[in-house]
Amino acid sequence: MAKFRIPANVALLSSASLSLFFVTFALAYPGQANSPFSAFPVRSSFVAYAGSPGVPHSLSSASKGNLPITELSEEEAVLHALNRLGYGPRPGDIERVRKMGLQNWIELQLHPERIDDSALAARLQDYPSLRMSMAKLVEDYPTPEMAAKRLHVPVEEYRKQLTELAKLPPGQRGAADKQPQRIAEELQMAKLARAIYSERQLEERLVDFWFNHFNVFVYKDNERYLLSSYERDVLRPRALGKFGELLTATAESPAMLRYLDNWLSADPRAFERQKHMPRVPPRYRVAKPPVPLGGKRGLNENYGRELLELHTLGVDGGYTQQDVIAVARCFTGWTLRTPNENAEFYFDDRIHDPDKKKVLGKKIHAGGMRDGQEVLKLLVHHPSTAQFISTKLARQFVSDAPPAELVARMARTFQKTEGDIRAVLETMIYSPEFWSRDAYRAKVKRPFELVVSAARALGADVDAPLPLVNWVARIGEPLYQCQPPTGYSDHAEAWVNTGALLNRLNFAVALASNHVRGARVDLASLVGTDVARNPQQALERAVAEFLCGQVSSQTRATLEEQSGNPRVLRATLDDPVKQVDLGVLTGLVLGSPEFQRR
Repeated sequence: MAKFRIPANVALLSSASLSLFFVTFALAYPGQANSPFSAFPVRSSFVAYAGSPGVPHSLSSASKGNLPITELSEEEAVLHALNRLGYGPRPGDIERVRKMGLQNWIELQLHPERIDDSALAARLQDYPSLRMSMAKLVEDYPTPEMAAKRLHVPVEEYRKQLTELAKLPPGQRGAADKQPQRIAEELQMAKLARAIYSERQLEERLVDFWFNHFNVFVYKDNERYLLSSYERDVLRPRALGKFGELLTATAESPAMLRYLDNWLSADPRAFERQKHMPRVPPRYRVAKPPVPLGGKRGLNENYGRELLELHTLGVDGGYTQQDVIAVARCFTGWTLRTPNENAEFYFDDRIHDPDKKKVLGKKIHAGGMRDGQEVLKLLVHHPSTAQFISTKLARQFVSDAPPAELVARMARTFQKTEGDIRAVLETMIYSPEFWSRDAYRAKVKRPFELVVSAARALGADVDAPLPLVNWVARIGEPLYQCQPPTGYSDHAEAWVNTGALLNRLNFAVALASNHVRGARVDLASLVGTDVARNPQQALERAVAEFLCGQVSSQTRATLEEQSGNPRVLRATLDDPVKQVDLGVLTGLVLGSPEFQRR
């Protein structure tokens, strides 16, 4: 990834606005008395600015339909839905949702197939690798070793050729522009583009959620050649479907088989058995011969353990180490054909453990591939899976510590519908806890969520997302690069530290000031051109536009203090106001607790 540079004038904020950071993330540690931010209250009464929507409107019956909204105003409820079920509002979105009716918007989000997303599809044409098979990716984006072998030249000589090609202007670099790293970059840029521009906001959130749940690390072995298909063919089509189908698809996915090494797992006795197998005459052999057995190897417990702990039951789901071993035995033989060329799932009965197993007290002896399928079915119907998946969904969409009553209702729906993800989400959305005052702005945005929501709020025109991808990494969440199978955390504590907080604010100022390459922002169209010499009015406009006019008294005091900073006023200490720097001022607003939370 290209080295990231922060403009020198943006870095000035690390000292000038440090106090704002501490106010900003005072709210990131609710209930932690020893937190360095505990001097600030978790929630304060909001103070409406002049230019804000004014007195909150209660939601009309036509707009909210059957949604149990009693504690939030109309503006708050719409903003809450856009922030939780999507990546935040773009300019005009709140009014658009209000006009179509909040329940109508939610029902569309729950059925993304009904939403026209052709504008996004046009943007994604810039990333051809997204549509390729593994075989095509290997052909078009070879490693230097692969390419050198094809050209019959030493690898070092080929690397020198790439170095020389890289010096040419864009569009003339040939192979230098089609290295394996480009596959990862296109995945990352497409993820940003989808989150920023897709009308199917809930679907994008769920694809991100399920990728973290069934995490795969892009830089393990040849995973970069497998991830496009993994997200495209495994996760996205099933994001709102049946959990059992999603679980099975991940179990058979070349990306998951490779990542957790289950493609290598074998009954240790299998190789001895093969020595005593009678040879099959050529005329009776199948047209597609089995894959070579490979070197002698044994049982690999990685997938069995993560299947129980991370994918289904949860760490407290009631399984034992003996269950892990038995599950691993059930999945022997789930392997890959041509793993380095065009990997595809393949069940090899020769290396499967044929003996009886017992998983969670249930005997498994269906035989062959059906052993693993029986385990998946058992896990999908287990109460601990319903509880674990419901808890994770509620943590993602409601709060870091979701109400037990809500999770229980979601879990009952999960069991009743045999893991219907859409039905579980409906139970959550149509619960009062989702719309409670305690849930409003209760989640700290992960770096990816922050970058996307800021781009959406500013109405940024992003024609080259890679610099934004780099910002996500700089703030702490490099996309597709979480190495452990846990995926990235959904708790605030994982994302709050002094360095990350400074990067968050520097990013907000850089984007709002048009210092991020490939992204253009027109602040004048959002806050007006008549506030250039009035910092107080400019601040009021920015708060109204980006925070719906709602700020706490602490945030208000800090913003007003900073709005008099010479940096914001583009003036020396003794000079009168020359012109308000709307980029810096807006960046400070986007650095507030009200925007950093969702």
